[in-house]
Parts: sequence; structure tokens; C-alpha cells
Amino acid sequence: MIVLGIDPGYALMGWSVVESDGSRMKLVNYGCIETKAGVPMPDRLRTLQLGIRDLLSIYKPDDVAFEELFFARNVTTALMVGAARGAAIIAAAEYTRNLYEYTPMQIKQAVTGYGKADKKQVQQMVKLLLKMDEIPKPDDAADAIACAITHCQAGAAREQFLMK
Repeated sequence: MIVLGIDPGYALMGWSVVESDGSRMKLVNYGCIETKAGVPMPDRLRTLQLGIRDLLSIYKPDDVAFEELFFARNVTTALMVGAARGAAIIAAAEYTRNLYEYTPMQIKQAVTGYGKADKKQVQQMVKLLLKMDEIPKPDDAADAIACAITHCQAGAAREQFLMK
């Protein structure tokens, strides 16, 4: 199974491609789709949408896993990231119906065994689980890798995380 993991973002949208064969996982690639400040919002959203389309075309994933949004304070940021997430979901939905979403707590639990783990603990476990030489950078890409790992480890339970 090939999973495209996505950490939604407006300036940086993290992505990863993880291949899973039972309990074995292999990192295929990862990175970020970047949009520049000062560029009109519709153009930034289109960049994100086209970037996700390109990844789907290149890697042909079986499933796409998104990290759910969580914002406690900044409403403006939440709206922009929500729009970015929507652009990514539209691109993915044109490709497949196998769209899944996981909360940050579910991802931390799956990767570290502790739902309130900090970012460094998650990044260290991503590195260990995928036998990487160093912690993936930037953080957005590392989060996308953790999301893909979570989906790979969900097994038969993954159907409950299907986007509705």
C-alpha cells in the first residue's frame, strides 16, 4: 500500500509518501509545497491544489491521509489553513475516495505511544520507525510523514477514519 500523508498548511503544506507492506514501512519521499506571502489567495490555493495533483500523478497512492486541523487562537490563520486543506482535499477527491483523517492526538499516539507527546518526540520516532539518518525537515514534512505512518499502522481500523 502506498500512502500520501498531508499536513495542511497555507504557506507550507507538508507531504510524504510511505509504502507499507504489512508491518514494514519505507519512506519513498517527502517535502513541502510552498506558497509565497504577498501572492493573491486564489493563486496560492491553486498552487497547493496543483501541487497535490502532481504528487498524486507521480506516486499514485492507494490512500491519502490528512492531519485534521487544530487551532486554539488565531481565527485568521485557521481560515487560511482551512482553505488550503480544502484545496488539497478537492485535488485528492478527484483522484480517489480513499481519503482519511487523523487528529494530532491520534497521530502522536500511533507514532510515539503517547497522545500528548511533543513535536521532538514525534520527529525522533519518525526517524527511528523509518530508519532515517536524521530527523526530517521542515516540521511540516515531518508531520506529514507521521500522518502517513499513522494510516499505515491503523490496519483494519482505518475505515473508521475515512472522511465522511
